[in-house]
Amino acid sequence: MNRTTPGPRVLVSGASVAGPALAYWLSRHGCAVTVVEKAPAVRSGGYPVDVRGPAVDVVEKMGILPRLRDAHVDLRRLTFLHPDGAEIASLHPHAVTGGATGRDLEIRRGDLTEALYTAVRDDVEFLFDDSVDTLDQTVHGVDVTFRGGGSRTFDLVFGADGMHSRTRETVFGPEERFHRYLGHCFAVFTMPNTLGLAHETVLWNTPGRAAALYAVGDDAAVHAFLTFARPEPPHEAFGDPRAQRTLAAEAFADAGWKVPDILAALHDADDVFFDAVAQIRMPRWSHGRVALLGDAAHAPSFLTGQGTSLALIGAYHLARSLAGRDHTEGFAAYERGTRDLVTRTQDRVGEGAGALFPVTARDLERRNERLRGLGGR
Repeated sequence: MNRTTPGPRVLVSGASVAGPALAYWLSRHGCAVTVVEKAPAVRSGGYPVDVRGPAVDVVEKMGILPRLRDAHVDLRRLTFLHPDGAEIASLHPHAVTGGATGRDLEIRRGDLTEALYTAVRDDVEFLFDDSVDTLDQTVHGVDVTFRGGGSRTFDLVFGADGMHSRTRETVFGPEERFHRYLGHCFAVFTMPNTLGLAHETVLWNTPGRAAALYAVGDDAAVHAFLTFARPEPPHEAFGDPRAQRTLAAEAFADAGWKVPDILAALHDADDVFFDAVAQIRMPRWSHGRVALLGDAAHAPSFLTGQGTSLALIGAYHLARSLAGRDHTEGFAAYERGTRDLVTRTQDRVGEGAGALFPVTARDLERRNERLRGLGGR
């Protein structure tokens, strides 16, 4: 990109984290940016996410670090439980996650997306309640038609539309080519805070199963997580809320502690998010004038705790790589500059799985021994 000539017209699909972050930086480099988002507005709520390491530098450069510091969750305790509910260990979360106290951030996803949107909304065009229908690349640009009607031509298109990216499917092929299933499924939803939890997470395990309650503050509701091992992804349940609830109920049918109450809340919840624990691994993140970033390009899975940070870092490097270069050179520089970090992060997924979701009785006991060694009982 050369700022002495009229800026490229670019389309970013997705307005969660990677999309608005990329829009911010592309706008700073002189691009005319449009962001399309299928939701009717920036999505609020959601479970907390981590902003770590170099990603903290990125949000500081964007000028939103003070706002995010004010929104920091400040999780103070992570308690691990035996199958009967007895305590194994109660630790500061960073003893398990390796986070840096005083620097790394944990914030509600909605607080982050709102901060990103506020930082960029006056400089770019947002099209809410719409999405890309077709993409047709030519030598001169990308012809885009929208599901809401109308069409436009852009110089570049970026897919920041998440793990199940439609942009990726349209340009690179079916998700199955790049989807790496990690052997678990999960459901997350909100439920009443009947235990009076505050600034803490309580995690119950048996081999291959985990139930967690996450209290962001001292709110009346908590985030509930149910995770269970399954040899193959339950394709028949994706898109079928009733089948998802049935799968979870069957997986935890004989569970103790407060799990029956969690299952009852799952039955009544209207905000259930169900998916496979998985990664996206691609040999290339660009094709012609279209590039992917964030989870659309390289979802590391929530087991790494790094998906949000990778999205912020990738957006910064992608825009920087394109500055002063044509798209072919820029996309190549983007991959050279970020792929090693992405690969190393994805390869560490076993560390998170081992700590949170041991699959065998032996693995669970070894995990518990390590926890006791960190100061637990």
